Amino acid sequence: MDPTRTSVQRPCDLCKTGEALMGCDTCLVNLCKACVGEHMMSGISKQHKIVRFAVRKSPLYPFCASHIKKRYEMYCNECDDPACNACLRTDQHLGHEFLQISHVLDEKKKKIIKEQTELKETIYPKYQNIASDVQNKMSQLEKDHADLSTAITKHGEDWHRNIEKIVKKLKNQVDEIKNKQRQTLQNHMDEISKTISEIKDEISSMERLINYMDITKLINVTTDIEGYKNPLQVAEPSLPKLALGKIKEEEFNKMFGGLSSCLSEEDGLDCSVKAEERSPEDDASLPLKQFLEEPEIMSTLETDYHLLYNVACLSDDEIWTTGQDKTMKLYSISQRSLLKSIATKSECRPSDITVTKNGDLIYVDTMDGTVNIVKNEKIRKLVKQKNWRPDGACSTSSGDILVIMNNNDNERTQVLRYQGSTMKQSIEFDDEGKSLYSSGPAKRLITENRNLDICVSDHKARAVVVVNQAGKLRFRYTGHTPAPKNQPFSPQGITTDSQSHILTADYINDCVHIIDQDGQFLRFITFGISEPLGLCTDTNDNLFVAEYRRKQMKKIKYLM
Repeated sequence: MDPTRTSVQRPCDLCKTGEALMGCDTCLVNLCKACVGEHMMSGISKQHKIVRFAVRKSPLYPFCASHIKKRYEMYCNECDDPACNACLRTDQHLGHEFLQISHVLDEKKKKIIKEQTELKETIYPKYQNIASDVQNKMSQLEKDHADLSTAITKHGEDWHRNIEKIVKKLKNQVDEIKNKQRQTLQNHMDEISKTISEIKDEISSMERLINYMDITKLINVTTDIEGYKNPLQVAEPSLPKLALGKIKEEEFNKMFGGLSSCLSEEDGLDCSVKAEERSPEDDASLPLKQFLEEPEIMSTLETDYHLLYNVACLSDDEIWTTGQDKTMKLYSISQRSLLKSIATKSECRPSDITVTKNGDLIYVDTMDGTVNIVKNEKIRKLVKQKNWRPDGACSTSSGDILVIMNNNDNERTQVLRYQGSTMKQSIEFDDEGKSLYSSGPAKRLITENRNLDICVSDHKARAVVVVNQAGKLRFRYTGHTPAPKNQPFSPQGITTDSQSHILTADYINDCVHIIDQDGQFLRFITFGISEPLGLCTDTNDNLFVAEYRRKQMKKIKYLM
């Protein structure tokens, strides 16, 4: 390269050394001052237009890549490339159509101007609108999420208020129970004080008699000491057990509510986020089941009893039964076979059976007044209350035993709660001091509902009597009209299911009544049932029915 050219910003196209300060708009060449005259003399036929480089109107096109000293002047349409005059004569462009490069440039400029206009007037404003919209969305996002956080806080406050109401309600119940127990003990105290006063009077009277010397007076004197030898039995007051609802974190989260899923997990956009509205009363731990349109008899098992009385589920396949003899029998439904037989200790027919959550069998022996437990085929007495005899019993979710007792005078009936052999609670009267249950010889069976209500089937009263855990009356169910056979309600066996339904066998009407946990009638089960006595449900809410004269045990599906 010529070293003299390195300092020249724009070299002259003729001498290659001078700085091009001028230019020819006609020939489109750059010229230094020294070469202007020479260029004017060349191509005399042309009208050269020499101007200062700064004010040139026509561009100087680049030099041709193939012919270094020639500039592009034409544009080959076929090759879509610029060309110099020398290119036009080569075989490469033979027969091709050429356009003035200035014309091509003008068209290109027009296209650019058009696109520039579109960018300025259409596309740019559109992006500005989008940017504004995104900005508005961001502002709205802040507001919406703030509202969502506020809604979550409010929902939490609602739960706190509901929990506070529950706590207050439970504390009020504790106060009611305490006051009732205190009044009962005070009544006992008053009666005992009265008896003590009478005993003191009796002692004073006896002291005076001892000093009598007249045999005629002493020989006719009688004392009432026998009446004081059996003092009043005072029930041990006990606190009601606080049955704490245990909810796993996962189940608690479901009950409280959550956020719906976004459509795009990557960027979290295009999603509708809102809190799931769930009632605190919703039960997330167990699904809500609907009734089948028609109950289905899943299986029928023939027993070898002369008459069949009661059933109690050990598992979904193994069922304990009782009949008109001393033997309690365990059957397998799937195998349709007898697995085990156990005779009562007294050799009398058990009046009721239940199974603990540990799988032990408990039976009630009304004849000898005991409640007994069977462990490893060995029988041990759990309960025997003097002057009282048990009618029915059930094992509770907490492991306690509820026993319905009738006194030997057939004047009183009460429900007693036992932990092992220790009595913890007595339930006998309503708020008005009236007996909750009928008295005298009758069939009375008992169960605990999933909401911890105590449900008694009182055959003599023709009612199902339901009290809460503290013993406060909730409702009495006295049947539904019309009954399948239009006969009076004749409640016998009683059981509950996972939905807190209460199911009662109606012996005379050949049906099972289903009511909800508040005592509202829901429906009858009548299909294929004859003289039902005992009832129980398994973990899948299948119903087992003991049919009295048929001596059959039926497994019935009534929930979806």
